Amino acid sequence: MADSLKPIRGKIDALDRRLVKLLSARARLAQRIGRLKESKVYRPEREAQVLRGILAENRGPLAGAALARLFTEIMAACRALEDSVTVAFLGPQGTFSQEAAVKHFGGSTALAPCPSIDEVFRKVETGAVGYGVVPVENSTEGAIGRTLDLLLSTPAKVCGEVMLPVRQCLMSRSGRLADVRKIVSHTQSLAQCQRWLDRHLPRAARSAVVSNAEAARIAADDRRAAAIGPRTAAALYGLKLIERNIEDEAKNTTRFLVIAEHDAAPSGRDKTSLILSARNVPGAVHELLTPLAANRVSMTRLESRPSRAGLWEYVFYVDVEGHRRDANVARALAALKQKATFLKNLGSYPVAVA
Repeated sequence: MADSLKPIRGKIDALDRRLVKLLSARARLAQRIGRLKESKVYRPEREAQVLRGILAENRGPLAGAALARLFTEIMAACRALEDSVTVAFLGPQGTFSQEAAVKHFGGSTALAPCPSIDEVFRKVETGAVGYGVVPVENSTEGAIGRTLDLLLSTPAKVCGEVMLPVRQCLMSRSGRLADVRKIVSHTQSLAQCQRWLDRHLPRAARSAVVSNAEAARIAADDRRAAAIGPRTAAALYGLKLIERNIEDEAKNTTRFLVIAEHDAAPSGRDKTSLILSARNVPGAVHELLTPLAANRVSMTRLESRPSRAGLWEYVFYVDVEGHRRDANVARALAALKQKATFLKNLGSYPVAVA
């Protein structure tokens, strides 16, 4: 057996040496680009194009998601040679927001945990960090209200999105289900696991806390408590996994937005996010959205939210396909500006790649 493995391992070693040389060559080219560029080192549209190209070339056996992770890390390492990038996220360490930030920017990127979504926005707005990652909606529980409210007032732009499959885990000090008397987690996580908890822990008290990481910290100090959160939180806080994937919906996914002082250039497959308001008269919303249909612009999301400017007044959060520079989108935006009582363009950005 050893003799038959030796030539195969020799080929793998030779390929590894070639990979090192190729990666070093790529890094040197990235350094040259960094010296020539006058703008920021992170170009969301360019990185999206690279990942799409890699996935289009993939013929297996590696899964597309695995290749995307590998090349995200390669781009992050090359980006670090040009300049440093710091990304704020809803902390502390061990949250799904951290997982989203790492998925999008790579594990070698400097991360700044924040105690609240408000603080993520503040750090971006003041220039303390270059980018922020904030949750905006969950496929099971819907919109994140605080993020929507802050998007209404912030000068920051949206330059990217992250789709993160949410895999909820139950964890505790002992790792035994029978020891659990109290369950702590973020409100959204508790809601996403409600049916599983009703079946397996119907008598356990449930307590909502500010983050899944805070729940893990509490569980680390209380042998009767169990936390719900990402698997990474168990390792960070010294907990044992009781059960994995306890979310009620197998396709449970949270969408995150990347915010910055700028949006992104066209990538070839983009979204544009808007906030609109209409006159409070019958048919106003239908009339408001007609420019999208007239210009063949597809709407992928429509969410209403109280405007806080007056009683029973609402603003509408709209995502459309295409970039603001696309001719049909530009025409639609010009027409919307004439019809809307309020219009805010949050930015155009690449559609999440993987």
